[in-house]
Amino acid sequence: MSRRASTPHVALLIETSRTYGRELLHGVRQYVAEHGPWSLLVESRSLESPPPPWLPAWRGDGILTRSGSQTMADAVGRARLPTVELRSTRLEHSFPFVGVDNRSLGKLVAEHFLNRGYRHFAVYQLGAEEYFQQRCENFVQTVADNGYQAQRYHPRNRREQPTQWEQAQQELADWVDNLPKPVGVMACTDQLGFWLLDACRRCGATVPEEVAVVGVENDASLCSMASTPLSSVELNGVAIGYRAAELLEHLMRGGKPPKQPILVDPLGVVTRQSSDVVAVDDPELAAALLFMRENACKGASVADVLRAVAISRSSLERGLRKLLGRSPNQELLRLKLNRAEELLTHTDLTLAAIGERCGFRRTQHLAETFRTFYGVPPGQYRRERRKT
Repeated sequence: MSRRASTPHVALLIETSRTYGRELLHGVRQYVAEHGPWSLLVESRSLESPPPPWLPAWRGDGILTRSGSQTMADAVGRARLPTVELRSTRLEHSFPFVGVDNRSLGKLVAEHFLNRGYRHFAVYQLGAEEYFQQRCENFVQTVADNGYQAQRYHPRNRREQPTQWEQAQQELADWVDNLPKPVGVMACTDQLGFWLLDACRRCGATVPEEVAVVGVENDASLCSMASTPLSSVELNGVAIGYRAAELLEHLMRGGKPPKQPILVDPLGVVTRQSSDVVAVDDPELAAALLFMRENACKGASVADVLRAVAISRSSLERGLRKLLGRSPNQELLRLKLNRAEELLTHTDLTLAAIGERCGFRRTQHLAETFRTFYGVPPGQYRRERRKT
């Protein structure tokens, strides 16, 4: 029996230095646990690591790679093995791609700010990578679709390894200082979000009251070390790694690559202090929104809101419809369903337990309402978010 028929040998050229890379590896491991065994070649890497010296002589069966340079992509190509690329770039190669849907990502961040009442928006990016462009364009477009404009900060010839740190930060601080406020800013990576929060400190802009910031990738170290804990989009790295391994298995068995990239939606915005605020000029309406966010999953009703906040029913109704395009009851339901979605994605709680934590009196009511809003039953939603 040939080695390929028994145990495929697969190289994982994926960075271990970032949270996202480690999530991809976890997804691959999950696939192998279910469908293996595979012999996995893994080593400590960063995105900028050069091609490994063993690659030209390696006689494996397949490669999963995140190519950080054309040199890396070329070296992988010369191996002439079934390969799946997990980094969306402008590099020249013919590998099929599996990764995050950056278009839905930009829309997700824009809606995060819109749902908090923001009317001023901005985006901070570096480089010309395709994924930067997709995130920015769809953030800007979603904002425009709601009747607003987003300012952009895109300094040319800058990378995420600045040669003149103080100069770069001062220029960024000057840009932040001149933004209309309060403003919601999408930073296209957590590294940029980390720098943006430092720039806010330098120019005296308060976070999140004047400048709310959301990064991308949910890198644990950067988000927690920021001067204000950084909200960030959680990419579904485990599901992406799983789908990439699944595709590589198909290729190693002689299957044809897909005609289109395989894209996986992000899991959502992990809200931390840098964006945890409601941007509303009316103090009573702001207080009502805050009460709703804190108590919707405790079963709060519109009557509870009116008892807790000095605002009339008509003012609450009129204000929310103008601000969010929803009634108070619709906003309470949205908050409950968002929490249910989060628990389905990140926990193994039963549907009954989720319903109890989200303020639904009956499990069946949660199941029916969830299916109406998301188009699939809760159980199917959970399965799809975790693997596909």
